[in-house]
Amino acid sequence: MTHRIETERLSLRPWAESDRDALAQLNGDPEVMACFPAPLSREESDAAFDRWMTHITAHGWGFWALERREDGRCIGMLGLQTVGPDLPCAPAVEIGWRLARDCWGQGYAQEGARAALRFGFDTLGLAEIVSFTALENPRSRTVMQRLGMQRDAQDFEHPRVAPGHRLRPHCLFRMSRERAHALGLASA
Repeated sequence: MTHRIETERLSLRPWAESDRDALAQLNGDPEVMACFPAPLSREESDAAFDRWMTHITAHGWGFWALERREDGRCIGMLGLQTVGPDLPCAPAVEIGWRLARDCWGQGYAQEGARAALRFGFDTLGLAEIVSFTALENPRSRTVMQRLGMQRDAQDFEHPRVAPGHRLRPHCLFRMSRERAHALGLASA
């Protein structure tokens, strides 16, 4: 079963072929991708689209298309994904997001992430959800903090970012089911 999540302003839904152009535009925007090693080419963006679709097909959930309900526009991606075994927090499920630049600062990431956290804890029964980002990404760190996620004391070097690259240092945030319940993001 493939899941879809609705919030007041957003739909977190499976990707449609018609979303490829919006995703390529998002992934190719140097400002959106400033905290990634490089913007993605169309081929790289299509490969990410295919990976995310494969995960959703296999699990029923994943990094969904983020659609603004008022106009049906795909404004980015947001959701849950299993982390690779090369990361120090593995095995784990991460929450992540990426939004079009003109949609920043409107609370969409926090609204969608709260719904994704509820889904992860209440529907999937997860004990913990993690999130991580480059130390140079204050926008995402702020969203993590506003969600009530707690930062690990120790940062880590992302193994898929080249040694010496300014974006290799990452921070890790966690949220337990207990903390989510206390914050109203999970049922008992």
